[in-house]
Amino acid sequence: MRKTSNTYYFSVEGETEKWYLEWLKSIIDVAPDALHKVKFVCHVQKDPVKLAKRLAVLDKMEITHIIDRESEDDNHTIQFETALDRMNKAEGLGRGIKYRLGYSNFTFELWIILHKDECNGSLNHRRQYLSLLNRAYGERFENLDQYKHEDFFKRILGKLTLDDVRKAVQRSKAIMVTNQANGYVQHQYKGFRYYTENPSTSLWEIVEKILRECGLM
Repeated sequence: MRKTSNTYYFSVEGETEKWYLEWLKSIIDVAPDALHKVKFVCHVQKDPVKLAKRLAVLDKMEITHIIDRESEDDNHTIQFETALDRMNKAEGLGRGIKYRLGYSNFTFELWIILHKDECNGSLNHRRQYLSLLNRAYGERFENLDQYKHEDFFKRILGKLTLDDVRKAVQRSKAIMVTNQANGYVQHQYKGFRYYTENPSTSLWEIVEKILRECGLM
């Protein structure tokens, strides 16, 4: 029997997130026990309002906006809150669009590391992800820019399996449970929830949803 296809919508800040989603689609589509194939509509667009205005929305649409909370410095917190403001404004355009927050604190590198290793300790700077990435993937990247080069990043993706994705979900959930147990406050801004402490991430929520709906979780 031919498998039906489930469609999911994303907006992302950069190419690495887009490449990851393309890989995730490919690994789901070849999984023999998947109930459905998936279609990911992914836009590299930092401004949710600009994206919402140009989308042809025929029915209600949920979009996961994948962003980083890069630090607690004023410029980064303003950038993050501005993104949430724009998500909220996009929802208010009356076009049937609902936004879901897929954030990482500090960065998307946290999510990538969690596929292969624990990452429970708080970091002082996002540059510290480099050594954790190298350890998790057996690499020797000299800096994060090198790791983000398309050829190198896709080499990283080639080392992953669907089971690694499941482990990333479980490790992410454990981090969030620990944050709650430690008494950290889950902040709410314009209806979106997040922790200001690192590590924290909500990316697992949409990935778990996709896997469950495909019968893979």
